[in-house]
Amino acid sequence: MTQNGEGTTPARRPEVPGLRLAGEGPLPPVPAAPVTEPLPHDRSQAILEAAKQIGALLKKQGHPFALAGSVAVYAHGGSRDLQHDADFAVLPEDSETVAATLREAGLPVRTPPEDWLLKTACRGQDIDIIFQLAHEPVTEDMLARATCLPVDSVLMPVLSPTDLIRSLISAFSEHYCDFGAVLPVARAVREKVDWDEVRQTCGDQPMPAAFLYLLERLNVIAPPKGQP
Repeated sequence: MTQNGEGTTPARRPEVPGLRLAGEGPLPPVPAAPVTEPLPHDRSQAILEAAKQIGALLKKQGHPFALAGSVAVYAHGGSRDLQHDADFAVLPEDSETVAATLREAGLPVRTPPEDWLLKTACRGQDIDIIFQLAHEPVTEDMLARATCLPVDSVLMPVLSPTDLIRSLISAFSEHYCDFGAVLPVARAVREKVDWDEVRQTCGDQPMPAAFLYLLERLNVIAPPKGQP
């Protein structure tokens, strides 16, 4: 029989990781945290980066062009929520020289079944080189009406708001009539659009006329002069 713990082996304290007793020397150096890759850009930023690179390339080579599509809407003050691709309008007669410029820059170029555009890719994003908008060829006058605007940090010609809206609503048909996609665009650029010109050029077509009527009912635009 033992008293006061005499004759017993003292219990060993459990080791605590990283705990060192005095006199055991300096602590080993703590390994540095692993270096991680920067977070990837979001999809919208990736599209903007691709659009800037293509725009800078076309400018450098002197090709007449204008930014179109959702990135053009963004440049005019619209939403930055870009979920598809970037579009560039060029003259039909320049399509081959533009394609050659893209190939020389190491970008792939392919001709889809549609005969009104070329497709390329930049920074992993799809780029459409368009020479026909809403079934009408891109013209020198259309490109001359483009406004030079900053797209993030790169200045480039951007399709005028009037031409942009006209191209979007003229594309409406019985097979494609997504008013919901174009309504935010119309709201964003409504003060920059010549709505009388839009009505004159495509307001007699059923689908564009219906969309214009919707804009009037929602008080996005005023009705034509002389109408209540």
